[in-house]
Amino acid sequence: MLRAIVIDDIETIRKKNSALIKSSCPNIYIIGQADSVESGIKIIKQLSPDVVFLDVEMPDGTGFDLLQKLKPFNFKVIFITGFEDFAIKAFRFSAIDYLLKPLDSNELIEAVKKAEDSMSKEVFDMKLNNLFANLERPKNLQKLILKTAEKIYSVNIQDIVNCESEKNYTTFNFINAPKLVVSTNLKEYESLLTPFNFFRTHQSHLINMAYFDHFIKTDGGNTIVMKNKATIPLSVRKKEEFLTLLDNQ
Repeated sequence: MLRAIVIDDIETIRKKNSALIKSSCPNIYIIGQADSVESGIKIIKQLSPDVVFLDVEMPDGTGFDLLQKLKPFNFKVIFITGFEDFAIKAFRFSAIDYLLKPLDSNELIEAVKKAEDSMSKEVFDMKLNNLFANLERPKNLQKLILKTAEKIYSVNIQDIVNCESEKNYTTFNFINAPKLVVSTNLKEYESLLTPFNFFRTHQSHLINMAYFDHFIKTDGGNTIVMKNKATIPLSVRKKEEFLTLLDNQ
């Protein structure tokens, strides 16, 4: 049985979420509720929960502020947010799970299961520190969490030259570091990296335009050459979009 605290500034949402947690997750026992960062800190210190269902946006700060003020902490966190805002991208870059309001019972059950079976505290701390740092860094200095079969890495986005997919695996190639292979498909990284001047040239390729060198037109197709001499195919259906992008660089 996990002892839980629910923190949300809106009473009706807090009560609704608490009721859904009780009905969907019999292994969760709610021991308290709070409506702000200040009251959340107080009740967590008083009751020492196993897990905290934590709202991101509150009138006196954010869920991130609450965690920063409690560090180091020994409870598990399930973030809840009502906005597809900056925080969502920060979660995804840091490989941290979150739930969107209104809560879906199936997603809630899955989040609780992950919390029960979650990674070591050291790994979670690494992800959380990456999240905190990304919230403070300028856009061009964001870091991305990558999990290989052996280790978890925090990498600089600006050091990624290109990504190449094969089935459900993606290989990351860097300007001055060994490649990393992760078991996540390229589509997930395309949505994350496109706002950072990355372009999907082909079904299996995503490139960082900062490392584009030149473009070769041939009878058999089109090839992109990167500054590290890597050659990347450009699909016919992507050619016009790519050339337009070059004109606007």
